[in-house]
Amino acid sequence: MDLRITTITAGLLGLTMLSACSEPEVILPGERFGTREVLQNGGPAEVTPPNTSRALSLAASTVNAGWAQSPVSPFARVDNAALNRALTPVFSVDIGAGDGRRQRINVDPVVSGGRIYTMDSEHLVSAVSSAGQILWQKSMVPARERSGQAQGGGLAVADGRLYVASGYGRLTALDAASGAEIWEQRLGNTATGAPTAAGGLVYLTSGDSRAWALEAESGRIRWQIDAPENTTNVAGAPAPALSEKAVIFAFGNGAVQSAFREGGMRLWSADVVGSRIGSALAQVGDITGGPVIAGDRVYVGNHSGRVVAFGLGNGERLWTARMGARGPVWPAGDSVFLVSDKNQLVRLDAASGAQIWAVDLPGYEPVRRPQRRRDSAFAHYGPVMAGGRLVLASSDGLLRSFDPASGALIAATEVAGGATTAPAIANGTLYVVTKKGQLVGYR
Repeated sequence: MDLRITTITAGLLGLTMLSACSEPEVILPGERFGTREVLQNGGPAEVTPPNTSRALSLAASTVNAGWAQSPVSPFARVDNAALNRALTPVFSVDIGAGDGRRQRINVDPVVSGGRIYTMDSEHLVSAVSSAGQILWQKSMVPARERSGQAQGGGLAVADGRLYVASGYGRLTALDAASGAEIWEQRLGNTATGAPTAAGGLVYLTSGDSRAWALEAESGRIRWQIDAPENTTNVAGAPAPALSEKAVIFAFGNGAVQSAFREGGMRLWSADVVGSRIGSALAQVGDITGGPVIAGDRVYVGNHSGRVVAFGLGNGERLWTARMGARGPVWPAGDSVFLVSDKNQLVRLDAASGAQIWAVDLPGYEPVRRPQRRRDSAFAHYGPVMAGGRLVLASSDGLLRSFDPASGALIAATEVAGGATTAPAIANGTLYVVTKKGQLVGYR
């Protein structure tokens, strides 16, 4: 017992001597920041460049007859659709159930053959005339399933067929004129986004991180590619992008894969990883911004804080921007436009990824009883280039137009109830679906 006391006492004396001999603490000069403040602002590595107005060379405005598929592929994208500067609503028609507490509309409208096709929050597909009249409707809820039990999916039109991907795990081909079913293929998992159809094949991804190529005539499986599964898939994810020879798929785990369109042999694979420090959205690594093909490049952005440019042929990483993309980017001229994970409309230099300008968008809608509910975040859909300007549809109830050179707001048009889809433009008319389940045409 005495020995233990002696040992402890000697140890304490040693520590006291060391403390007395140690050098005094050096307090570095400079401003102090709280840990939370640094994390919320993204850390000291993030430096916001000043906005710069730079001239932009755009393609000539074109009167396009259709907007038949997601504009992620060059063959499906109208670089500068004709659209008047002053927009007024010309019709509004009910296309089914709108956004609710559990279900939301996340399928963008498509336009082909003088018809606008939509899908509501309960998987009701509608064909609407250019005058705003319902031509036909068809429920995509399977016979043994209940309405409102699934989300996600998308639409594409090609060769007289409307291809419908649904959250119930099916890809269905309908006759675009009548809505009659031609064939149906079960996927074994949810369809996370819109299909892309061209050259006799239909391409899409499913929620189990599987890429599909199906024969357009019969729905038979031509080939498949599997990627590691992920549990944070975002409903309404972008469609596969097609070049002349390749198809580019993006998956919930951040993987990007390129394959030959016909046989499915892999060409290259890459990953879009990384996140914005201090953001809760950084936990969702799903790819929501692309893939989008423009020239010899593929642009891909994730939900958590990165946008990457890859070489189309070999997958070489050309640049990385430290921001996320809420939806597919829009390439135009020497620039790439997107809505970032910080709710900003951003213009990037297509060659380097450097930010040219960024414009703040409305972020949150105040709630009446903040002690019980948090503020609701506004969603912004687009942008698309039309009439020489960037057009953005927002859930705050406005359709905004911006100058692509400077980012300045040009005009704003009311969207009753707020938008819940990206715009689709055909024959000088802009179509958007509202949160109330209304298809509205503007001209």
